[in-house]
Amino acid sequence: MLRTDEILSTIQMLHAEHLDVRTVTLALNVDDCSATSMEQMCCKLHAKVVRCAGGLVAACDRIGLRYGIPVINKRLAISPASHLLAGHGQATALAVARTLDEAAAACDVDLVGGFSALVHKGITPADELVMASLPEVLATTKRVCASVNVASHRAGINMDAIRRMGEVILRIADATAEARGFGCAKLVVFANIPEDNPFMAGAYVGDGEGEATVNIGVSGPGVVCSALARRIQLDGENLTLGDLAEEIKITSFRVTRVGELIGREVAADLGVPFGIVDLSLAPTPEVGDSVGEILRTLGVDRIGAPGSTAAVAMLTDAVKKGGAFASSSVGGLSGAFIPVSEDAALAKAVADGHLGLEKLEAMTSVCSVGLDMIAVPGDTPASTIAAIIADEVAIGVVNNKTTAVRIIPVPGATPGETVAFGGLFGSAVVMEVRNPGASDAFVRFGGRIPAPIQSLRN
Repeated sequence: MLRTDEILSTIQMLHAEHLDVRTVTLALNVDDCSATSMEQMCCKLHAKVVRCAGGLVAACDRIGLRYGIPVINKRLAISPASHLLAGHGQATALAVARTLDEAAAACDVDLVGGFSALVHKGITPADELVMASLPEVLATTKRVCASVNVASHRAGINMDAIRRMGEVILRIADATAEARGFGCAKLVVFANIPEDNPFMAGAYVGDGEGEATVNIGVSGPGVVCSALARRIQLDGENLTLGDLAEEIKITSFRVTRVGELIGREVAADLGVPFGIVDLSLAPTPEVGDSVGEILRTLGVDRIGAPGSTAAVAMLTDAVKKGGAFASSSVGGLSGAFIPVSEDAALAKAVADGHLGLEKLEAMTSVCSVGLDMIAVPGDTPASTIAAIIADEVAIGVVNNKTTAVRIIPVPGATPGETVAFGGLFGSAVVMEVRNPGASDAFVRFGGRIPAPIQSLRN
């Protein structure tokens, strides 16, 4: 039996605290679109995407209207493009990307993820083709997003792939220099990439997934922040951090239940299975929808000060516990995101000099993703970008968690400069990268850093 206060609380979440379904992502396996002819492959790919995803936007709008819960983004994720490109060349890679872009536009889908390569243990010719084509793909398409998995807990860290990605990221920035390197915002480099992540730019369909499923990404940092503020106002000095963690857990439970309801309704409307609900506190540049504001409500007045990492750890753990209690279908990343440009409070902390790259990296060791949407000077060496990626994925490999890097070298920019990307991507202050070039020799060694001893569990 629902209590009146629970009903009123949910209404408050919807109308004043930015509760929404951040994304409904249709995960679609397109391996059956492979063909020896480029033209035939692209024809099959376009037809399948339009056939399967053509009704996604209308279904989301109908369900959102029915329950009064907005679905902000409607997206598509496919199985790795590298599967389709085996035996083909650069022209086919570009044609596949453009076909995906056109099909997504025909379906009115916001973004399509899955122009991906999994290279954590080795690089096939098809994987190399994906990586080599990324600068042109991300510069000439609007909706296509890419991901490359360079490390895993069981395989270790592929330093050859990381060195390659450092070079590729600089080439993407140069190819999109007129947009301040924005193409890099559509690429994520992962360790332990999840197969069912609905959030972009890292969404793709893993080998263990079905033909088609609906995955939901629910957000609500504003909801959590407001719940904490109310609790602190009511109980004040009598509260402990344990009490606040419980409040986060209860709020996350409610948000997850809302997300699963919408996800199952959309899946039923489309006639495909429901996959997972990813409860991730994914901020937006809008004031009041910020993970950074949660940290400040928890008592960290300056984000980046001592205690910031502990606060993120508590937040991520409580969100995961609330989500797991609410649903048996929690998946994806599920936790707290700390993307600098997409979070107004984090961006301000960088601008004010309170949050630097090193402290941000420490905070990523306990959040659910990694170094996300960080802008750096455009003259940062490729080897230094590779070393930043290596540091971040090492955290994921050793701790058996997903970590990722979405880094944007802004051509012509210097530390302290503000760069606006627009929309949900927000704006960021270019962060100082200390000791550029000092890791050249380390990166040049290449090879593979072996998996940690704790990976031997069988």
